[in-house]
Amino acid sequence: MSRGALLIRIAADGRIVEWSDRAADLLGRSREQAEGHTVTDLVGGDDGATGHRALPAALGAASVQPVVSGGSLIWEVRDGQCDVTTDRDRAILQTLFVHSPIELIVADGDLRVVQPRSGRLEAAPSGDGAPAGQDFPEALSLDDPERERAVAREVLRTGEPTLQRVVRATPKVGTRRRVDYSLSYMRLEGADGEALGLLIAAIEVTEQERALRRLKLLEHVRATVGERLEVVAVCQELVDAVAPLFAGIVVVEVIEDVIRGEEPPLAPVDHDLPLRRAAFKGIVSAYAVGEVRRLPDGTPFSRVLNDLRPRLVTVTRDSAWLSADLARACAIAQSDVHSLIVTPLTVRGQALGVVSFYRRRDEEPFDEDDIALASDLCAHAALCIDNARRFARERTIAATVKRRLLPQRTSEPSTIAVASMHIPGPGGGGAWFDAIPMAGGRTALVLGDVIGRGVATATTMGQLRTVIRALAALDLEPNELMARLSDTAVQLASERAALPAGDPLHHQPLTAGCLIAVYDSVENTCTIVRAGLSEPFLVRPEGAAETMSVPGGPVLAGTDRAPFPATEFPLPPGSVLAVGNEDLLRNEPALCAVLREGAELPLDELSDRLAYTLRDRHETEKLLLLARAKGLPRDQVLTVPLAEDLAAVPDARAAVHRQLGNWGIGADDAFMTELVVSELVANALRYGAPPYRLRLILDEHLTCEVRDADGSVPHLKHARTVDEGGRGLFIVASVAEGWGIRYHGQGKTVWAQQSTGTAR
Repeated sequence: MSRGALLIRIAADGRIVEWSDRAADLLGRSREQAEGHTVTDLVGGDDGATGHRALPAALGAASVQPVVSGGSLIWEVRDGQCDVTTDRDRAILQTLFVHSPIELIVADGDLRVVQPRSGRLEAAPSGDGAPAGQDFPEALSLDDPERERAVAREVLRTGEPTLQRVVRATPKVGTRRRVDYSLSYMRLEGADGEALGLLIAAIEVTEQERALRRLKLLEHVRATVGERLEVVAVCQELVDAVAPLFAGIVVVEVIEDVIRGEEPPLAPVDHDLPLRRAAFKGIVSAYAVGEVRRLPDGTPFSRVLNDLRPRLVTVTRDSAWLSADLARACAIAQSDVHSLIVTPLTVRGQALGVVSFYRRRDEEPFDEDDIALASDLCAHAALCIDNARRFARERTIAATVKRRLLPQRTSEPSTIAVASMHIPGPGGGGAWFDAIPMAGGRTALVLGDVIGRGVATATTMGQLRTVIRALAALDLEPNELMARLSDTAVQLASERAALPAGDPLHHQPLTAGCLIAVYDSVENTCTIVRAGLSEPFLVRPEGAAETMSVPGGPVLAGTDRAPFPATEFPLPPGSVLAVGNEDLLRNEPALCAVLREGAELPLDELSDRLAYTLRDRHETEKLLLLARAKGLPRDQVLTVPLAEDLAAVPDARAAVHRQLGNWGIGADDAFMTELVVSELVANALRYGAPPYRLRLILDEHLTCEVRDADGSVPHLKHARTVDEGGRGLFIVASVAEGWGIRYHGQGKTVWAQQSTGTAR
């Protein structure tokens, strides 16, 4: 009795690698005698390549077939009745070609279909896979057949398979909606390795790809829309992001009040409310971008603003609503539109506007899934538009507050010319300047910068400006003035830090810088104190220019409590002083060059040239304060050294009387001035210390100053009727418009100011 099935395995070089018991019985060779030897040794023949063909003759009905085992080619000799593997393989192939959800196509070397899905070599029936004999890209109606032919030929040439290529196709029959295939190409090889053709596996992945494209588009919109805080800019970002990926034509129309920053209306929206065409991308626009108009009643667009519900509309020439808007109907006809989605821009039940998505010509019509995607796209855009609207409103409020807080255009002091170059940044800022007249022919120039933007920054700026004006009236020295301003800023910062944690201002630290320059037109000097801002730039009358070395103190409201050093330097008439925020002069060397070249120009013209140099540089707020010293003519100043006894009083009155006559001061004003001088000189002689000095200054006001070397503080007293003295400062305060005390390193100056008909 034979033992088992016949199985002989022969390697490519003719060696027998497996010899079953059945082979031993039939051929009379044991396993030990056969395995490891060649077929030629057993049955004779020329070589191993022909020896495997000699075995079937010796074995009768045995079959020979090549198989791959361990990466090598092996010849198997089997009993014909035991060809189980061949039957199974045929069954597997038949099932794959007939019942598998994968479209399997066999193509020849010329890429023609030779084996359709039906499993028959003849042409497949209509609708049952790819027909035999047809070019395979055309059989699948691929949108880019040449590209796929190139890929297929490369696989035939190299033998390297290409897997899961996603391609698009447009069927020639049916709905003609585009489909997506995942194609895999594998070369079919013969026993000797030659290319027999190509096996193409196609899986329809239309729904998966559409879902993936929707997700990518939504992520793209979320990443790119809302980068800028301007309503119109956000609308343009939206149309740029979705056209043509989602629709060939996109129109965004926003309620005009929303663009101005006003609160959006609740639905239903009044039909008379105007909308602005904020953005457009497509073929023909019915209205110009920026045009403001109301939406006609009885159209999908007006209906969307009525109930805030998106609409999918099939557009035909007979659509009844087209007659309500002839310009739009004409643009739709010229663009060959066939499908439309109108989606509201809405937040919290409030209407911001509408977005219209159009598809035209060979673009696929919209479906219900597209409505959901359009709604998601517009929901994100609506949030961005509302943020931009809120920012625009806050920016408008902040700009209004700041405009009211900044100094208005008034007559310039006679001793100094002042101009500013201001370039507002996005959202405003906290930079400000001021020119404060002071007694004795002096002017305080102030430039400050509160870091931040918005209403809170503008109000903080206003608080600091008000404080410094009030402190300047006390005639404090510049370093003392800056120290008091810093104390105020620290107090404001502590109040901000004490706000509830939920308040946005609680998390915004207060940081501010300031520079104070006091110009003395009589002495032709300038004293500067700075806190955080950059050093000033000076152009002298002879043309020499330099950055002034002015030591700086800490920023306002900072933790550093170091003092603010004051620096005094000559400022002769004709000099131009420039100070800027955010280290403007240090970071922009071109500005210094313009200042050198245009120092003799009128300051307004020089300011324009500086602005031209910084064109298109609006990323931050920039403020530059310019001042040209004029000085006070010597003939408008009277200086009189005083004796150390009361005899100095009549001498002072006589000198003042003569000078007032030279200036043409009227008798009444002259009498009052002489009275003020008498009281100030007598008060200094009685309570002060030598040396004493009287100075009379005539500019916009007439100022009387008496200086002595004592640092004691004089007090204004209300003398009783029986008192013989004590009325000096009380009389001065009664007849003068203002009076004050200015302290120096050694001593003090008491001054009084009056208006006269001839004051210059």
